[in-house]
Amino acid sequence: MNNYLKPLITVMKANINTVNATKMKSYMRNKFDYLGIKSPQRREIMRDFIKEYGKPQQIDLTPIVEELWQLPQREFQYCAMDILIKNTRYLTKEDIELVEHLIMTKSWWDTVDLLASNLVGKLFQKFPELQEQYLPNWLESGNIWLQRTCLIFQLHYKKNTDVNLLFELIDKLKDTDEFFLNKAIGWALRQYSKTDATAVIDFVRKSKLAALSQREALKWLKKTGKIV
Repeated sequence: MNNYLKPLITVMKANINTVNATKMKSYMRNKFDYLGIKSPQRREIMRDFIKEYGKPQQIDLTPIVEELWQLPQREFQYCAMDILIKNTRYLTKEDIELVEHLIMTKSWWDTVDLLASNLVGKLFQKFPELQEQYLPNWLESGNIWLQRTCLIFQLHYKKNTDVNLLFELIDKLKDTDEFFLNKAIGWALRQYSKTDATAVIDFVRKSKLAALSQREALKWLKKTGKIV
């Protein structure tokens, strides 16, 4: 075990809550084991840990994240993402390989969505050549989590969203019965509708999207009374 992680793992295991763990595991369709530490408590533990032990050295970042990712309880994957996100500004082009590995390993929406919007999105902005290199491969990979990443990596871009790219990606992935892709299409459109409602409304009207995608895309616009 990495020495840096020993105190974190110790305090996490000291806060096991079996009642919470059972509920959390059930909510996630029994795909992962849990310690039973809810997000607010985990964030507090991480905050205290970073305050006392500092952020890991850049050279140690990958092995630390990989070790946390291999641990059986899901909260340790959340800790790994916490550490990565706190080090976003220091990530290099090479770190896209680590993020890609995490997306494809122990894959589920709870990790993939954070990795896509908080890490892939920022890496693609910082190093545009990575987007040119990885996006086409992910799109054609057949891996729904890489494809979902293609759809939602721009979630926080707002006015900097490449809307033509977004619509192109949706057009290529819309003919699917995969729930997580149809949901992501709607989510991406809903998020962009807060920047350009007209563009989203026009796109939804002319595109043959799944009912789920349409519903999710227009949810915010209907809620705010921009459309009926």
